[in-house]
Amino acid sequence: MGYDLITMGRIGVDLYPLQTGVPLPQVTSFGKFLGGSATNVAVAASRLGRRTAVITRTGDDPFGTYLHEALQGFGVDDRWVTPVPGLPTPVTFCEVFPPDDFPLYFYRRPKAPDLEIDAHELDLDAIREASVFWVTGTGLSEEPSRTATLAALAHRDKAGLTVFDLDWRPMFWKDPEAARPFYAEALKHTTVAVGNLDEVEVATGVRTPREAAQALLDAGVELAVVKQGPKGVLAVDSKGNEAEVPPLPVNVLNGLGAGDAFGGSLCHGLLAGWDLEKIMRHANAAGAIVASRLECSSAMPTVTEIEDAVAAGAVK
Repeated sequence: MGYDLITMGRIGVDLYPLQTGVPLPQVTSFGKFLGGSATNVAVAASRLGRRTAVITRTGDDPFGTYLHEALQGFGVDDRWVTPVPGLPTPVTFCEVFPPDDFPLYFYRRPKAPDLEIDAHELDLDAIREASVFWVTGTGLSEEPSRTATLAALAHRDKAGLTVFDLDWRPMFWKDPEAARPFYAEALKHTTVAVGNLDEVEVATGVRTPREAAQALLDAGVELAVVKQGPKGVLAVDSKGNEAEVPPLPVNVLNGLGAGDAFGGSLCHGLLAGWDLEKIMRHANAAGAIVASRLECSSAMPTVTEIEDAVAAGAVK
């Protein structure tokens, strides 16, 4: 049986302060969590009942062992998660200053193992057969991951749903102009593009939501999803359907991981064949629920929790 969703990209250990509103130099205790955007999307979809797997790499160290154990605990297939000798498993720290300040500090040197994914190691048949395949912009930032990501997309050739999470992380690139040609190549093989205003600007050169959505459609995708922060989310497809949904009211504890919950719910809704507005409302609710919790991966909501939030019109 094939997978509902295969994601490909970052994995690591998130170390979150157990004290909020405290700068890192003064933090005295941390919680350890599975992290990495593509990995968290797989966790989010698994929590919603989907059969998921992730393609990534770890270090050959105790943190790598922890990530395997965490993936298995979340029901995500880890068969394509393998160690890279000589490179440490990445660690990410954040500071927690609700409601909207969560600076991230990535420790991915000398190089992150997930950027060592090689095209020759990919199970291309499994990638093509998955109902949804999800890749990220970070995977395009260095070789051999860049070639592997583009090879996987080309082999899949828009089979099923192929999602490109624009995932712009400026610390992984020299400048936006260096990224744009690779983003353009990925978009040629993509059916769904997802990104916030900064990310769509990197991909298209356009920042206005509707113009950016149209630019993504013109680049070859069938559905453009533009996150607008406090203005909610805009989704436009190639058939002229669109939905613009406001965010769900929530008391934010930690905004990190909300986008990954959104992504997992987006995949779930697309697989279920829902209309655009329902997909966006449920994805927004999933993101809001995670924003109300400290952790990311272990905070991913269930179907019932999302439905309750949508019905209530807020996260309680």
